[in-house]
Amino acid sequence: MRPLPEKWHGLRDVETRYRQRYLDLIANPEVADTFVQRSRIISGIRRFLDDRGFIEVDTPILVPIPAGAHARPFITHHNALDEQLYLRIATELYLKRLIVGGLDKVYEIGRVFRNEGIDQDHNPEFTLLESYEAYADYNSVMEMVESLVSSLAQDVRGSMQVAMGDQIIDFTPPWPRLSLCEELHRRSGVDIEDYPDAESLTDKCRELGLDPAPREARGRLIDKMLSVYVEPHLIQPSFLIDYPEDMSPLAKGHPDKAGYVERFEAFAAGMEIANSYTELNDPEVQRARFADQEHQRDAYGDEEADRTDADFLTAMEYGMPPTGGLGIGIDRLVMLLTGQSTIRDVLLFPQMRRVQIIAEGAISALTD
Repeated sequence: MRPLPEKWHGLRDVETRYRQRYLDLIANPEVADTFVQRSRIISGIRRFLDDRGFIEVDTPILVPIPAGAHARPFITHHNALDEQLYLRIATELYLKRLIVGGLDKVYEIGRVFRNEGIDQDHNPEFTLLESYEAYADYNSVMEMVESLVSSLAQDVRGSMQVAMGDQIIDFTPPWPRLSLCEELHRRSGVDIEDYPDAESLTDKCRELGLDPAPREARGRLIDKMLSVYVEPHLIQPSFLIDYPEDMSPLAKGHPDKAGYVERFEAFAAGMEIANSYTELNDPEVQRARFADQEHQRDAYGDEEADRTDADFLTAMEYGMPPTGGLGIGIDRLVMLLTGQSTIRDVLLFPQMRRVQIIAEGAISALTD
């Protein structure tokens, strides 16, 4: 009833490609190949973790407290229970409950939902891998990430060197470990140790032309500086390590650096692909950190600050072993390993602004 796109030139209109992916798959064989590779990458992740003794689990998508990340949630209502619920923004706190319960190696690959903007590496719903291993720390997780990503590159692309635009990204381990403070100082000239509170760092950010909000928490300001001065330069795979406590309410304090935590983020092609830390397992410290987040929301109007999950705190009080946790954005990882420059090219049905599609026979009736 409708003609297919002309096969010789393919389907090139970007809006049509994303809105009518079925036509894109018919007209452009290379698009279908990207999604075949995506499937192979996800299968490879499962195989890698299963071989290391992890078990795959499922945790709730509808949750009473949207905690475990800095993000605004989507809100819904459960009619039978007459309760407000949220789409999960992370799987972290439920997976750590399982660590408390004695499942020492767990992971989940699933959709999470964050009510935020859309750009070349953000979509409101995305696929996230989270894994937790008892008696591990962020150093062992770093080694696992290097091994996982390099093995996926070798399996999917036949090489640990992958083309991304005009860059060749080399995933061969080991990846450099870069101190967050030292790298930010080197790139911006700012030593964040000289700015111990939000007010002083806000003034400095204004001097740098970063246009901070009138009230913005210190951790948010540091994150903004990283986005401007550091992240765009992390083209080759690298670990940025040892984050300020202000930025990491769920991470364990660094034993040798007061005010810092054992956390890393992995970057490649100027984009974050993984986040990890040695998990905080002291319930009293965690309770205080949650309180700080609530204060951050009230004092600075930060709607993305983390939220207190009282049931999770109760679970911690029964005893949580030292744990190494990891989160990897599957969509961004697929972008890197398939050489795609936008997240929409690795999502079969990316989020788009809604348009009204009118059947051809109804057009004249609507326009008369």
